[in-house]
Amino acid sequence: MEGFSDHSWEIRSFYDQSTWDVLHKNGHAFTKVFGIFLGFMRRFFTMFTVLSFDFVYVHREAAPIGPPIFEWMIARLFRKKLIYDFDDTIWVKMASVANPWVGSLKCSWKVARICKMAHKVSVGNDFLAEFARKHNDNVTICPTVVNTVNYHNQIKNQETGHVIIGWTGTYTNLHNLQLVNDVIGRLQQKYAVQFLIICNRDPKLDGVNYTYQKWELKSEISDLMQIHIGIMPLANSDLEKGKCGFKAIQYNSLGIPAVVSPVGANKKVITHGQNGYLASSPEEWYTHLEALINDTALRSKLGLNGRQNIIDHYSVQANQHLFKSLFN
Repeated sequence: MEGFSDHSWEIRSFYDQSTWDVLHKNGHAFTKVFGIFLGFMRRFFTMFTVLSFDFVYVHREAAPIGPPIFEWMIARLFRKKLIYDFDDTIWVKMASVANPWVGSLKCSWKVARICKMAHKVSVGNDFLAEFARKHNDNVTICPTVVNTVNYHNQIKNQETGHVIIGWTGTYTNLHNLQLVNDVIGRLQQKYAVQFLIICNRDPKLDGVNYTYQKWELKSEISDLMQIHIGIMPLANSDLEKGKCGFKAIQYNSLGIPAVVSPVGANKKVITHGQNGYLASSPEEWYTHLEALINDTALRSKLGLNGRQNIIDHYSVQANQHLFKSLFN
């Protein structure tokens, strides 16, 4: 890892690959339950190695269900410096559609407890930091980043083909598209504009013409490069205020202007009129998308501004020293 040549580390995942592959799919109950059991076994044996490390970095939680037993062992029993990181409003009780029975087992109350036990807390935006600071004085905002050198390293040519408005994300966030479905439909009645959805599940939207592209890691960048305008609609709820702007960051990193709801980190990632637009109402969504549809030069200008903003503020390279400062 760049900038960490003087450190050594190990990554210990809770899930194995076979469990992760079916975790957010309907069914596969035995595979999920057995995979969780194996995850707890791995965590148990990991505890025997904790003493050999100076820091233990926990993202979201050491185990997806149950109380913070492993975090307690790390911070209180073994007296290790626990760095606790989260980038979503995970203290709000929720369960996925694929695993509704898990909601009551997640123990969302443990987020506050882990914050109290942590040496430092790393969060992705101001809203998350406000919560964390109620339980820990040592909170750092580490924004979501992308690798603009080795991965998100292309720039969209805005001169190509019919304009494509695009959205990328997981099926758990598809409900936010309801905020803009009618707007996209109205635009499609007036312009030859396409709507591309890149997701791990077909959203089966009504009232709007769209193309579904199944998300794949190996084709992620080439799929995103089809988009001329990226969107990130969000409801103005506590759950969405914890979002850290990853979609907008991805779009901008590839020279794609973004139209987003002014919720969560979106308000910092996107400067209105500079690298995209903030839209709070259907009419604002329509006006800003229409302006970008009709002006190739504007899309190019805002996209290039966005690319530079990501390099300067939301790239791995720009934030490596901030992240490294957590480990002291």
